[in-house]
Amino acid sequence: MDPHIPRLYLRASCKGNPGPGVWGVVLEQGDETTQASGSVPQTTNNRMELMAAIEGLLLLPPGSDVQIFTTSDYVYQGITQWIHGWRKRNWQKKGETPIANADLWQALDKLASNYSIRWVNAKGQTLAGLDEAGTLAVTAVTIS
Repeated sequence: MDPHIPRLYLRASCKGNPGPGVWGVVLEQGDETTQASGSVPQTTNNRMELMAAIEGLLLLPPGSDVQIFTTSDYVYQGITQWIHGWRKRNWQKKGETPIANADLWQALDKLASNYSIRWVNAKGQTLAGLDEAGTLAVTAVTIS
């Protein structure tokens, strides 16, 4: 892991699915740390995971290199594998049904094209940035 490349840690949660949802992000750039979090009164866990990725990228100037750590298989597989087929099929599954959360996937796809991103599937890993992002998400739900 290159310490000179910013690291973005994503966490999200939903109480019930659907239900009230939260997201938290931690951006580490050298010795500096930036945090952001938010909540939505009625949503799904997957939507919150996508919101974390979108809001996290918005913390960086376009053109930045970044490593993004997510514990969400949905986000990781979606952005590194499935998205290519979705684009070709106009954001539909093979059976011509619209993909879930197409609005957020399209927003993330457009935004991500402005960055050089290394996506990391951090599921099962213990990383301080992930723990901190998770704490931010919990704080967001108790404040809202």
